[in-house]
Amino acid sequence: MTTVTFLCGEYPPMQGGIADYTARLAAHLRPLNVAARVLISRKYPVDAPSAPDGTPVHAALSGWGRRSWGEIRRWLAQNPTDALHIQYQAAAFDLEGWVNWLPWFLRRFPRRPKIITTFHDLRIPYLFPKAGAWRWRAVLALAKFSDAVICTNAGDAATLRRFPWGARVSEIPLGNNVPVAPPPDFNRAAWRRKLGLTDESLALAYFGFLNESKGGEDLIAVLEALVRQGQDARLLMIGGDVGDSDPANAAYARRVRETIAARGLAARIIPTGYVPLPEVSAHLLAADVAVLPYRDGVSFRRTTLLAVLAHGLPVVSTVPAVDLPQIVDGANMLLTAAGDVRGLTAAVGRVAENADLRLRLQSGARELGAAFSWTAIAADTAALYRRVGVGR
Repeated sequence: MTTVTFLCGEYPPMQGGIADYTARLAAHLRPLNVAARVLISRKYPVDAPSAPDGTPVHAALSGWGRRSWGEIRRWLAQNPTDALHIQYQAAAFDLEGWVNWLPWFLRRFPRRPKIITTFHDLRIPYLFPKAGAWRWRAVLALAKFSDAVICTNAGDAATLRRFPWGARVSEIPLGNNVPVAPPPDFNRAAWRRKLGLTDESLALAYFGFLNESKGGEDLIAVLEALVRQGQDARLLMIGGDVGDSDPANAAYARRVRETIAARGLAARIIPTGYVPLPEVSAHLLAADVAVLPYRDGVSFRRTTLLAVLAHGLPVVSTVPAVDLPQIVDGANMLLTAAGDVRGLTAAVGRVAENADLRLRLQSGARELGAAFSWTAIAADTAALYRRVGVGR
């Protein structure tokens, strides 16, 4: 049995996309003879010494600052592992930047495991005031000194493949973290009535945490425009405002709430807060159209997008920053320019008024969503482990 230790900043029951991703990857690696465990900071809930899914969790680190280097090295000496797999997102490691240089620090460790890093995005850490170019160099250092690098989307992979060590970069997509599995007694009409929706209501869905790149203020502007056009438009805000690893986004979430209040739209918003996965699934199935006005373009690194697609919800979003041939405008989603509130509003109106278009988008979304299988993701990850000598 190959042993892999996931180094991550969050894991269930903590809330966040990295937490959900890592837990599902661990579960799907087990049938492939890969035993996963998690090394995490003591921010992990003290009343949850092991994860709900049974994966061993070691909350052994005081934090993600400089002391973490020595703590990780000592832990690895006491708990040998075939691979240390870093699930990297700058916010998940408190924007500290020390984890970025961990593979470099461990290079002379006598029992150094193979180090694999999954970049969930290429966001730079804070490091220190006026760090400037050192922030991007920290991202590159993490990739350069890892034995293998995984990017979850084509844009990030293309960025890192430009460097001399780019041959070590593989692209393995994210998967859907929300199964299409509402509560057993789910009835769409009844669920909508419970939410205060009528047959004439146009239920927009936004799923995921709020941050600047996701265009929350554009979303509210679209809602306002639809209401002014006479639509009985409502907005389902599915999930919490911010996750356990991104408290810096709390200010932005507050700004969006202030915008809602200033425009008199509070009665049009239906916030769910953090709810169990079956209820997330039910809310997605109850909605009419997902509006995801990403400022940086639609991307498969958004696990919330993958969940929406899997539920067959028509999607209105923004043109991707890099070419994604899997996305066909008008076939599996409708696309507008980022920040184009008028275009977004018109696209939502087309979905509401054109039944044939709505059915085509629903079918296209399901077909596209089916491509992000956790079985395939785990198989590709296990194959990468073998390629770099893990478990041999």
